[in-house]
Parts: sequence; structure tokens; C-alpha cells
Amino acid sequence: MPYFTVQPKPPVPASAADSRAERPLRLLIVASIVLPLVIFAFAGWISYNQHIADATDRLQRTVGTMQEHAIKVFETFAISERYLEELFNKASDAEIRTNEGEHSLRLRNFISDLPQLRDLWVIDADGHPLVSGTIYPMPRNLALADRDYFQVHKTGNVETYISGVVEARAANTNFFAITRKRLTATGAFNGIYLVSIAPEYFTRYYSEFPKSDVTVSGLTRADGVTLARFPAAQPGSRAMPDSPLMRAIAENPLGGIITGTSSFDGVDRIIAYRKLPDYPVYVNAGVNLTTVRARWIDAMSTHLIFGLPATLAMLALAMMTLRHTRRESHAYAQLREETARRAATEQALRQAQKMEAVGRLTGGIAHDFNNLLTAIVGNVELAARRNNSSDERVARSLTAIRQASMRAATLVQRLLTFSRQHPQEVKAVDINRLVGDMSELLHRSIGETIIVETVLASGLWKTAIDPNQLENAILNLAVNARDSMPKGGRLTIETSNAYLDEAYIQRAGAEVKAGQFVLVAVSDTGEGMPQDVREKAFEPFFTTKPAGAGSGLGLSMVYGFVKQSSGHVQIYSEIGQGTAIKMYFPRLTDTSAFPAWETAGQPAMPRSGEHHECILVVEDDEDVSRFVIDALSDIGYRVEHAATAASALEILKSVPQIALLFTDVILPGGMNGRELANEAKKLRPDLPVLFATGYTRNAIIHHGRLDTDVDLLTKPFTTEALARKVRQVIEGKTG
Repeated sequence: MPYFTVQPKPPVPASAADSRAERPLRLLIVASIVLPLVIFAFAGWISYNQHIADATDRLQRTVGTMQEHAIKVFETFAISERYLEELFNKASDAEIRTNEGEHSLRLRNFISDLPQLRDLWVIDADGHPLVSGTIYPMPRNLALADRDYFQVHKTGNVETYISGVVEARAANTNFFAITRKRLTATGAFNGIYLVSIAPEYFTRYYSEFPKSDVTVSGLTRADGVTLARFPAAQPGSRAMPDSPLMRAIAENPLGGIITGTSSFDGVDRIIAYRKLPDYPVYVNAGVNLTTVRARWIDAMSTHLIFGLPATLAMLALAMMTLRHTRRESHAYAQLREETARRAATEQALRQAQKMEAVGRLTGGIAHDFNNLLTAIVGNVELAARRNNSSDERVARSLTAIRQASMRAATLVQRLLTFSRQHPQEVKAVDINRLVGDMSELLHRSIGETIIVETVLASGLWKTAIDPNQLENAILNLAVNARDSMPKGGRLTIETSNAYLDEAYIQRAGAEVKAGQFVLVAVSDTGEGMPQDVREKAFEPFFTTKPAGAGSGLGLSMVYGFVKQSSGHVQIYSEIGQGTAIKMYFPRLTDTSAFPAWETAGQPAMPRSGEHHECILVVEDDEDVSRFVIDALSDIGYRVEHAATAASALEILKSVPQIALLFTDVILPGGMNGRELANEAKKLRPDLPVLFATGYTRNAIIHHGRLDTDVDLLTKPFTTEALARKVRQVIEGKTG
């Protein structure tokens, strides 16, 4: 067998072997350098865009907050303009000058609690101011005819004008003004009404924003004139027409966000802006790009420090990116939750501020307005009873006056109810029985085309509320439901026991504590409400009905009543499916804490000459006291009258036959009605006392609820209501 030999392969050169072994190492070294750089550059690009997006998002939220704040403040300015017009619309220049001290005091009292207002002015047709809230007496030689806000109304047909910031001539300060033309009865130019606004009010507000989110913010007129700015700018400053902000406003007048160089200081910024509804004014805020880049560089420096070890660059960067992404995702989810929570809180705050604004405005006029309505309603009733004319037109006119006055009284009561200032006579109420007793009234109110059904829960808890106001609330909701079902439908009133937990309260932004509640739900099969209507449904004066068909206070009254009762109200609605409004009232666990609600009918109206007791009437308003005295005298009572508490006490000492003390709560002379009643009880411990009031912030009503030992007759009242209440108190039939 032959032998074969195998020749070995030639040995590989050392250089070639080294090259094959080093190639992966070189690739790894290159990859260790290049790949981290590429990844780092890509991550840096993503991070930079994310920082820009986050800064833009924070800026837009800030501008949204600024817009909401400015809208509320400008609503105050609009209310101030209407107040000036109502106060001076029918007053001549001579009358204003004659009563300048009184008018100046009223204006001063109006602006005293409004730090955003500098002053309120009335200026005549020649440019001379007639009256203001801070300057009295007004210098007669002060001339303002050269001001732009005066000339624009005198020479043009401008309804409302917003001036730039100007230096005041009558005081060492500056302001910008919102002005409205003042007209004569014939429509001729008669000067202007001026609302003077403090720019520093906005500047202080803008200074509170975090400097990391906003570096500059301001209030700007549509033509670029600066009204307020932080950091402060010189008065009269104006953005250049070719500046990024002005170009953006020209392209998108309602709002937007841009990046550009400021015409004020030449700094590159991201700028967001939004327009105020109904005004040529914009809020704007900006953040410096250098600030955003510095934060981005700080973030990337952290990544770079941990990415330096070349051998672990890919793994470390991947793990770090994953962890960083997870952390950012979790943080962003928490941020979204916090944003939603803050939005709900801000919504509740805005609602509370609106209610407080209406409450202050209502409370300021309620006492005088209710006194006037009392005198009008009462004297019209007396005139109707004493009318011997055979002319039917006289009777119709008196009836029309009474009906109009009662509608005005109802409007004031609804305003007071919404603002939580209507006195509540709280009772321990069985809502099932109340709803059952309302059945006939509901059928009469909503007509035959709508089916009314009630679903009443057995074992329903009692609650402490004012039963009359609950009846009004249910009736208002039923009437609204009727209007949403013009072709007929079904109205359902449902009661049940309910429990509101912390999760629901936080989600709904409710102002109540978790616990047990009594639910009253009023639902219909009507047209339903769109989202924008639901959001505004409880706002005062908001209505979807045609002009003259509703005051916009029905749902507002329901809201105020529920809140005043320490409850919660919520709207559920879908287009084409109907609407359900749910009212939650706290459960009353101790039924002995409040008197039980009784549905007994009203006592019969006393007839003239039927009673002869002596009644002491304490009332400082001449018109109201004259009506009360005449009404009680017609019935047959003997009446003693006092205008102050001191004189009333003297009469009590000298006239022992007095059977009832009937007193207004608000009295002149340093002693109110409650204090008078306490002193009277020392003289006559068994003397019945009946209070009358048209305003609830006084000594007998606390937290919106009537003191348990008090009998109250709310102004305005009719002769019939007066007679019945007097009889009840004298006979000791009230709680």
C-alpha cells in the first residue's frame, strides 16, 4: 500500500494574523467612540426638542392662566362702566357738581375693595372732570380734552376705548383707562365715563410666575402699546410693527406661539399670546431660549458624565436611556394628574370668585333695593284696596305695578339665593313627603303634554334644609325641563340615599366632605345640553332662551341654594337623550337639632278691624314705615312708631300696652335690631319680637341660616304676609 504525505500549509505571516485579531478590536474601539457619540448626539437632539416642547407647554398653560385672570379683571371693569352709566345716565352736569361730595363718596366706596381700579371718573363734553372717587373737590381748571381717550370719543363713533399708560395730572401716578361715550337724551356727545386702571396690579400678578417658566410677561394692546409688563417697561412703550409678536398677531389674531427676537431688549424668546374676548387686548408671556438651552445643557451634561467609560458606553447609555425614559414617563403621568387636579381646583375657584363677586354686588344693593320694593309693593296694595274709582284702567294699572314689583323682588331673591345670602329657615325635612305634596303644583306648571313621574326611595333619610327653597329649586328645574321638551316628554323626580366617597369628590371638584347624602334628581327626555352649555349652566345671567324669555338665574338659584345647604349639585346631559340634575344634601343624623317641617296651610288673612293690640314699629326708612303703619292700622292694630332703637326703648318704658315689637335689623344710631330686642327683653321678657330685613349679613342670620329663636319677615313683603306673620308671632304659633 503506497504511502502518501500531506504537505503542511505555509505559516500565516505575523503581521496578517495581528491584522485579523486587531480588526474587531479596532472596530470595537471605533464603535466605542463613534456609536456613543452618535447615540449621544441623537439623544441630545431628542432632549433639546423635548425641553423646547416642555417650555412651550408650560408657557401656553401660563398664558392660559393669564388670559383667565385678565378676563375676570376686565369683567370687573365692565361692571364698573355699567355702574357709572346707571349712576349718572340721567344726571346733568349741574346736578353732578351740586352733589359731587355724595357721588364721590359712592364711587370711593365702590372701588375701595377693588385693587385693580385706580379711580372712576365722569368727564363733561368740554373735557373737564365732574367727579371722581379719589379726588374731592374736583379742581375746576383741570382739563383733559387733549387726552386721546377723550378725542377718540368726541371725534369718532367708538363705543369702548382702551388707552395707553399715561401720567395722571391730578395725582402722582400713572394709569391706563377704559372709556365709554357719555350721551345726552338726544344722543349727542356729552363727555365720557372713565375707568382708571392700575398697571402695577397686573405687574404684581405677573411677577409671581416662576422665573424658570416665564422670564417676561405683559398685557398689550392690539396696536402694540404696552399696558402692563414684567419686568416693567417705560410708560408708553410699544412693540415695533415688524416685531415677532406683532407679525404673529397680524397672522393669527386670536392667539398662538412664536419664536423670535424681542423688539424691547433684543433677546431671543419663545413667546405665547392670546386675545381677550371683546377687547383689543392681548396677554403674552415669553421664556428666554438661553434659559431653555441652559437647562438642556445641564441635563445633557449629566448624561455625558455617566457615558464616558468607552467599554460600557453602549450598555450604560441604553440602560440609562431606558431608566430615564421610564422616569420621565412616570413623572409626566404624575404631571398630567396634577394638571388635571389643579384645573379642577382652578375651576372651582373661578366659580367661587364669580359667586363672591355677584354676592358683593348683590349685598351692596339688597338692603336699599328691598326697602324700595317693600314701599312700592305695600303702597300699591293699599292703593288697590282703597281704590274707589269706577275706572277699570286704574285697577289694571295698580295690578300691573304690583306684578312688576313682585317680579323685581323675585329677581333680587334669586340673586341673593345664588350668592348664598338669602336667609334659610332650616327644618328637618322629609323630602319624599315634600315631593309628593308638590305633585299638583308641578302638573299645573308644566302642562299636560309632559308626563310627571316620581321614584321615591323607601327609608329615605331626613336632611336639614329650607323646604320652601327646595320647592322653588325643584319647580325651577321642572320649568327648565318643560322648555327643553317643546313636543312633550317625561319628567322624572327621583330620591335616594347616597354616599359620596373621596374619589368622586376629588374627580368632581366638589366642595363637600365625603359622607352620606340625600339625593334629589330631576331628569327629562329633552334635547340635552352641549358641553359648552353645561360648563356655563350655573353661571348667573347665562341662558340659552331668547331675549326676554328668562333671566338666566333659575339654575344659578339652584346652585346657590344647594351650596348654601352644604350640598353638591351636578349636571349630566347628552344631546338628544335628555338632562339629569342631581342635588345632594347632607344626611341629618340628629333630627332633634332642627324643628320638624310641617305642611300646615297658611292662617287666614286677618280682616280689617279684627284686632286691636298695640304694635311698636321700629323702622328708619320713611316709605317702609309709612306703609307698615297704614297696613297695620287698616287691620285695626294700634301702632307706635320709632326711627331709632333709643326712641323705641323710651316708648316701651312709657307704653306698657305694646303687644309686639316689629323692628328692622339694620337701624341707625349704633344699635341694631337684635341688640334692641335684647334690651327690650330685659324690660319685657315675654314681649314677642318680629324682625324685618332685606339683607342677610346681619345679627340674626349666620352662615346663611336664620337663628333658631328668631321670627323673620323678609323684605319685600305684602300686606297679607305682614298681617299673617304679625298674627302668628302675637299668638305664639311660630317656632
